[in-house]
Amino acid sequence: MTLLQALILGIVEGVTEFLPVSSTGHLLLAERMLGIERSEAADAYVICIQAGAIVAVLGLYRQRMATLFNGLLGRDAGGLRLLQQLVVAFVPAVVLGLLFEKKIDAVLFGLWPVVTAWAVGGLVIFALRGRRGADGKPVLGGTRGLADIDLRTASMIGLAQCLALWPGTSRSLATILAGVALGLSVPAAVEFSFLLGLETLGAATAYKALKHGGEMVHAFGPAPIVVGFVAAAVSAAVSVKWLVQWLQSHGMEVFAVWRIALAVVVAGLLAAGLLSAA
Repeated sequence: MTLLQALILGIVEGVTEFLPVSSTGHLLLAERMLGIERSEAADAYVICIQAGAIVAVLGLYRQRMATLFNGLLGRDAGGLRLLQQLVVAFVPAVVLGLLFEKKIDAVLFGLWPVVTAWAVGGLVIFALRGRRGADGKPVLGGTRGLADIDLRTASMIGLAQCLALWPGTSRSLATILAGVALGLSVPAAVEFSFLLGLETLGAATAYKALKHGGEMVHAFGPAPIVVGFVAAAVSAAVSVKWLVQWLQSHGMEVFAVWRIALAVVVAGLLAAGLLSAA
């Protein structure tokens, strides 16, 4: 892997990780277009550079992280309660991921399943478009904040996150839409999605690093890993800030258009034999 390839993959990871477009799908596409053959090392690489995106969100939400840490130490009841709800939401994806890891890798990690998920996700966004106010701007979500998340809400968001085990679905899309559907305000749904993502991505990164980290370093060397990590961190920080501001006054339709358009283009390239589906 060249440093330019590492830079591109890092930017793709950081930009798409928290947007409702599926980072996994974009990374699979980027690997094919860059001519990077799929291997255990390559799979580990695109998972491990998620650490850069994790660091970016930890920095942006450092005050919330301090609240969670104080809750863990028994100094903040609200922080402890939120931490407990995050754990509840985290469990379903872990259980299903471990049970079906080999089946998912064998069946779903191809571009045709990703194209299908992109298209379906885009149609779902259009189908669930929120109402619009007198000013024409979308009225999204309810009024519940993070403090209002109960066991049922956390469980439902956690179950929704399991949909993202299908590459191309988007973890952020599933969890944000679930939160909004359950009455959370958009800021609360987005923040809970990001915090849940820290758990999920952190666990996936640690798992892949322990399992295939040696193969990754042997295949690519340390320099591409560092470049991918830094690129992911910087681009994720920019992407997350933009998404939070965008959703305050816009709907999610732009992501639906992107998903469907990308699905059509990639499907055309696959059908024409210009892109490998494997």
